[in-house]
Amino acid sequence: MKRQSEQVRSMSDREVLLHLYITQFLLLAAAGLMSWWLFDGSSFQRLFRVDVPMIVQYGGGGALVVLALDFLMMRYLPKKWYDDGGINEKIFRTRSIPHLFLLCMLIAFSEELLFRGVIQTSFGLLMASAIFAALHVRYLSKWFLFTTVVLLSFFLGYLYDVTENLWVTIFAHFLIDFVLAVHIRLTYLQGRRHEDWGEQH
Repeated sequence: MKRQSEQVRSMSDREVLLHLYITQFLLLAAAGLMSWWLFDGSSFQRLFRVDVPMIVQYGGGGALVVLALDFLMMRYLPKKWYDDGGINEKIFRTRSIPHLFLLCMLIAFSEELLFRGVIQTSFGLLMASAIFAALHVRYLSKWFLFTTVVLLSFFLGYLYDVTENLWVTIFAHFLIDFVLAVHIRLTYLQGRRHEDWGEQH
């Protein structure tokens, strides 16, 4: 974690963003190849049901539960437990709100397409969550972050098992990421305003 933090600090915001985009497009490519191998066209399309009440109820409701718990824990738990080496702050703090929206939509779509749509549908919840956790190996030295990532993966997987609708988990994943990204952005701007005010006084 310490070495990763140093690497992140040495990278520009643009470099971190580029790595994020490359990673997400690789996940999309993997999902596309695996879906072509494992599914026929019609069976894969059935995972995308535009059922707005279901998407709002399960996806939106699930996201609100996760966000409420997350903000409560951020308020009362030690700040160091949430230290990811500065990666999320570097990615989100200087982006505009429309850019955050697009980024979070890309992340939610690519990850849910691969982990829920392809892997969980084909190999089950345990396999999907295990692979999802393995891709977040950078959190292994941070037991709290790693635990929350694994629990979130199981929760999204449970929503998918219940609804069998990929738009539900995409919407939930997007809302969680977008709200937290906007929180990082607004916290950064507030800190900058305090610094400017301090310099002027």
